[in-house]
Amino acid sequence: MDLTDRVIVVTGGGNGIGRAMCRRMAVESPRAIVVADLDEGSARACASEIRAIPFVCDVSREEDIVALIEFARKRFGRIDVFCSNAGITTKGGAEVSNDAWQHIWDINVMSHVFAARHVVPTMLRQGEGCLLQTISAAALVTEIGSAPYSVTKQAALAFAEWLAVQHGRDGLLVSCLCPMGVETDMLDEADPIHQYLQLGSLSAEDVAESVITGLAREEFLILPHAQVAEFFQFKANDYDRWLRGMQRLNQKLTRRRATSAA
Repeated sequence: MDLTDRVIVVTGGGNGIGRAMCRRMAVESPRAIVVADLDEGSARACASEIRAIPFVCDVSREEDIVALIEFARKRFGRIDVFCSNAGITTKGGAEVSNDAWQHIWDINVMSHVFAARHVVPTMLRQGEGCLLQTISAAALVTEIGSAPYSVTKQAALAFAEWLAVQHGRDGLLVSCLCPMGVETDMLDEADPIHQYLQLGSLSAEDVAESVITGLAREEFLILPHAQVAEFFQFKANDYDRWLRGMQRLNQKLTRRRATSAA
């Protein structure tokens, strides 16, 4: 998809990957970019830098996403690209509280559902449109140390896949951005698991560049880290062997975490 003269909405656009995407997309001469973020200050700062429009939005609330979509439509007449980029993480497994599970589910999964519910019908009437979902390599190969993150990212990928199957022949482009470690505030430098991700981490700007390339090619999976495709293929070819390898890696990183905490 060519972004020239397009109306683009980016959630989580004030920081990290979202901010880098807004900056990079602005170079493509879009008609408008709406920078949506829960943090009003960061949304305004990014929007001011690229001459975009800021909007305060809590993506876990359907009414906020409806307000964002209605604002963009009234201001610019249409939405061509909706980037569901906002996301959070949390550590732990089954012991994580119900409230925490629900919170990450609402942001990492339901925000995509809310956006699609209210923007896809109009895109289909337009005859074209794009949903860019920032997901994670965890959707393809899991993340050691965080069950809620892995589960919600895999669910988000499943929903995007369904949308692509359901509406791909109707003019809707669905693309999923699935990076591994990215140099943003979500990486915890003190965590051995995140230290492992940092070994091959990319800058947010590198990831944003891969988005432009991926959209131009109309790719479903946009993989800034080339090794993710190899890991995913290995997983599909021999699931049990892949699981054993991940178990060994988990054991190694768990021991390293215990040593660091001692």
